[in-house]
Formats: sequence, structure tokens, C-alpha cells
Amino acid sequence: MYDSYELNESVRQALDLYSQSMIKIAFAYLKNIADAEEVTQEVFLTYLQKRPVFQSSEHEKAWLIRTTINKSKNMLKAGWFRNRNPVPEDLSYLPKEENDVLMAVLALDKKYRIPIHLHYYEGYSIQEIAEIMQAKPATVGTWLARGRLILKEKIGGLEREEICL
Repeated sequence: MYDSYELNESVRQALDLYSQSMIKIAFAYLKNIADAEEVTQEVFLTYLQKRPVFQSSEHEKAWLIRTTINKSKNMLKAGWFRNRNPVPEDLSYLPKEENDVLMAVLALDKKYRIPIHLHYYEGYSIQEIAEIMQAKPATVGTWLARGRLILKEKIGGLEREEICL
């Protein structure tokens, strides 16, 4: 169990290390940066309230990502959220190719969008994604392969390396 100072330091370090990844993961679900930031805040509030003890930094990161995914899913289920049009914010600041790819990724069904985001944008292996998403590695591999095929069709036949921003 942490004392107050240790808990604050632990949360501060996690915030510095993982908050941007958490926001990106939440954004992949919610397609809105303000909602993604809100989910990330909620995750850190939960961290402070529950005071989880982690075996390693990888365990901590996995807990934060899993909690981010769960809170994002909960927000998607909320009645007020379902009645909105979750159109992505203006991404015109990105180079055209990146904007096109990101828009195509965001348009994917979440069963393809989340594994593609975790693999290509966050650098997770299939095994790690399987653990995070609580699925079999073979299933994750199938989602990635199907998601890539859909992206190729949508983007006009980009090579696999081009999708790997």
C-alpha cells in the first residue's frame, strides 16, 4: 500500500509516461479529443481512489490501458453519447496522407480499429493486444489482417508499410 506521497509520485510518473497513449487509445474509441481526455482523467482518478499495486511498469501500463478501454466503452454505451454524431475533429493540420490514413482507420469498425491503433500507432505485439483486449492472439491477427484489407480498399491500395505510420 502506498503512503500519500508515494501514491502522488506514482500517479505523476504514470501521467508523464502514459497519458498521451491513453488519450490516443480513448480517441480511437470515441473519435473526439475532449472525450478522450475526459476518459483519461477518469482513469487517473480511479488510480488515485483504488490505489492499485503493480508488479512492474508493464503491469501498470497494461492496467491503465485496460481501464482506458473499459471507460471508453462505458462512455460509448451512455445514452447521451449514443445520440451524438461522433465526427472526428478537424485533422487538416496533418499531412494529407496521414489525415487520409487516420480518417480511414477511424472509420473502421472498432474490432478492427482498436487492434490496428494498438499495433501500428502504439507498437504493441499481437500477443500484447490479445491480453489487453482479452482475446486470443489468432483472433487479433485476423482482426489486423481484415482491418488492413479494408484500409487498402478505402485508401486505394496503399502498401502495408505506408499504413504503418
